[in-house]
Amino acid sequence: MGFHALDEKSLVRYIESTPSLSSLLGHRLHEGLSVKEVGDGNLNFVYIVVGDQGGSFVIKQALPYIRCIGESWPMTKERAYFEAMTLMKHGQLCPEHVPEVYHFDRPMALIAMRYLKPPHIILRKGLVAGVEYPLLAEHMSTYMAKTLFYTSLLYLSTTDHKSAVADFCGNVEMCRHTEQVVFSDPYKIAKYNHWTSPYLDWDAEAIREDYQLKQEIAELKSMFCARAQALIHGDLHTGSVMATANSTQVIDPEFAFYGPMGFDVGAFLGNLILAFYAQDGHANTRIERHEFKKWILKTIKETWNLFQDKFIDLWKENWDRCGDVYPAEIYSKPELRQQVQQKYMQDLFHDTLGFGGAKMIRRIVGVAHVEDLESIQDAAKRADCEHQALELAKMIVKERRNFQTIDELLAVIIEKNVPTSLE
Repeated sequence: MGFHALDEKSLVRYIESTPSLSSLLGHRLHEGLSVKEVGDGNLNFVYIVVGDQGGSFVIKQALPYIRCIGESWPMTKERAYFEAMTLMKHGQLCPEHVPEVYHFDRPMALIAMRYLKPPHIILRKGLVAGVEYPLLAEHMSTYMAKTLFYTSLLYLSTTDHKSAVADFCGNVEMCRHTEQVVFSDPYKIAKYNHWTSPYLDWDAEAIREDYQLKQEIAELKSMFCARAQALIHGDLHTGSVMATANSTQVIDPEFAFYGPMGFDVGAFLGNLILAFYAQDGHANTRIERHEFKKWILKTIKETWNLFQDKFIDLWKENWDRCGDVYPAEIYSKPELRQQVQQKYMQDLFHDTLGFGGAKMIRRIVGVAHVEDLESIQDAAKRADCEHQALELAKMIVKERRNFQTIDELLAVIIEKNVPTSLE
C-alpha cells in the first residue's frame, strides 16, 4: 500500500490491520479506544492512542510538505525513516532518555513509539510556564555525551564510521532545509522570514549587512555540511525534549545525520539562552521571574560542564579500544592524552557557541520562531527580549574563540543583559 495521510478514523483501521500495534492495545479496539491528534510542530501529524485495557503509544506520520506552511513547501517524507533509525540507535546508546520504537512503516512514513504520559510535557512549554527541572542538566548531558561519543571516530573504526555515515547520507533534503533556514535565509531577503516589525526592522537589516557575521556563518555552514563527526539529532531544541521533574526524553530526530557535535550541543544551549531572555516578557514585574532566570543560567552552566566531564570520562574508559583517530599505541603518554582531550573539547566548545548563536538568530528573524518569545503578547516587550538575544547571539558567533569556559559566557550575559542582582 502506498502513502496516504491518516486521520483519526483511518488510523483506527490501520491499527486494526497491524498486529504489532493492535496487540499492544488489546484486540477489541472498537471498545473504548481513544485517538487524539496533538501535533503542534511545524512538520508532522502526531496522534496519542490509548486503549481501554491500559495499552498506549504515539503515532507520528511525516507529510510530504511542511505542515505549518502547506504544500507550497515540499519536504521528503523519507525523513521518517532516518528518524526511526536514529531513535533506535540512540535508544541503544542511551535507553534512559530515548522513547522505545514499537513499529515503523516506511511506505507510510509512520512511526509508533512509547507514549510519554503526563506529567511529561514539551520542555519548551514548561520553560514558558516557569517550571524548573532539577535533573535536566544531568539527563541532557548524559544523552549528548553517550550519543555523540559512541557514534564518533573517538570510539568507532574508520570502516564502521564511514559505513554509518553512508547510511545517513540519504537525509540530504533535511540537511539542505537546515542549511537554508539556519545559515542562509536570515542573512538575506527571504520569502518566509519574519520578525517583530517594526521594532526589529533595523535589527534584521543589520544582520543582513554584517560582513563579519556573514563570514563566520559561512564557516559554520561549511562545518555543518562537511564535518561528519557523529550521529547528531540535528534539531535538538527545547521543543524536541519532553520532561518531568524526574524524567527527560529526547524525541523528533528527523533531521539526524552524521554532522558536527557542536550543532546538537549548541542548539540545546542556544534555546536555553532564548528561554532566559524570554522570561522578562512573561513577567509582570522586573523581578517576578528573577529566581527562574538564575536557574536557567545554572542549568546552562551545568549542562556544558557535565557534558564535558562525561564525554571525557567515556573517552578515558574506552581509550584502549578507541577509534582510529587516536590509537592507544601512539597516544600512550598520559600528558599527551590530556593535551589531546583538552584541545578537542576546546574546539567543541567554540563550535557549540557558534552553532548556538546561529540557531538563536534564525529563531528571531527567520521562518520558524519559538513559543518562548512568540507567546509574549506585548509586541514592544517581546521585541526588547528578542533584541537582547540577537545582540548576544551575534557577539558569540563572531567572538566565540575568545571564550575559554562557559562561566565567561554567563558573565557576559549577566553583565550586559540582566540586573546585577542576578549575580
